[in-house]
Amino acid sequence: MDSDDLMIFSGSASVKLTKKICDYLGTRPARSEVFKFSEGNTFVRVLENVRGREVYLVQSTVFPSNDAFMELLFWIDALSRASADSVTLIMPYFSYAKGDKKDEPRVSIRARVCADAIEAAGADRVVAMDLHAPQIQGFFRVPVDNLYALPVLCERIEELKLENIVVVSPDTGFANQARRYASKLNSSVAIADKRRTAHDEKAEIMEVIGDVKGKTAVVVDDFTISGGTLVDVARKLEDMGAHDIYAMVTHGVFGEGSMEKVDNSPIKKLIVTDTVENQPVELSSKVEVVSAAPLFGEAIKRIHDKDSISSMFRV
Repeated sequence: MDSDDLMIFSGSASVKLTKKICDYLGTRPARSEVFKFSEGNTFVRVLENVRGREVYLVQSTVFPSNDAFMELLFWIDALSRASADSVTLIMPYFSYAKGDKKDEPRVSIRARVCADAIEAAGADRVVAMDLHAPQIQGFFRVPVDNLYALPVLCERIEELKLENIVVVSPDTGFANQARRYASKLNSSVAIADKRRTAHDEKAEIMEVIGDVKGKTAVVVDDFTISGGTLVDVARKLEDMGAHDIYAMVTHGVFGEGSMEKVDNSPIKKLIVTDTVENQPVELSSKVEVVSAAPLFGEAIKRIHDKDSISSMFRV
């Protein structure tokens, strides 16, 4: 692959990650600009000739989610109207992925609405990481590649040389993915029973199914915002006799108050990726960020070279 053929643009929510992806690929971010008018409107401009080129746009959709998502749509539209041959959206964190079903009367399936908007704007392909639910890929009519942070997160845990590990899923919904982590780390699995009764980002941990006594528990999840579930699971594990407690989360969203919860919890270290880079809080000393840029960079390379992406994640 000739790195000169690559054109990778960055939205304002993923500037640092885009730079790391470009470093991995031996290229530079393509030139562009974005700013907001005084009443809140967003303006984007492509500063490169993209006519007939295959281009890639990197933009997470959080802090603030609505602004970041609208900016993403404007970038896709601008690149399409500039006659790019194809536009591949690299969406490291898809915040509206949580709205993946109609689980109560008279609510929107927000992830589907966003998928329709992304297609209508002109995206030809979407690359995301650890989507909240695999079926979200089916909300799109264009190809969707769902990457996994497992390789970079497990690599860091292996470097810590922890002993007697048990991987813990914070709920039944993440159990299958937790088993993949356990397979990679050659460990056992435990599953927490979580009940959520409202939309206030609070959940109640009923019990943990599995043997954790005397073990090093590693809680795994796709994202955390308030830190509440991670901390509640950690306290439950401590009560059940876990020796040490670590956590690995793909998307460290981290809203206001989250770091105080982590600091006051039994969690020794919380490892996250850099899919979210503009949190409104200063990260705790317990939080360690590892980069997902090599995974996104390799995915871009393989898409560009018409190679397989799924082979990147064979455990």
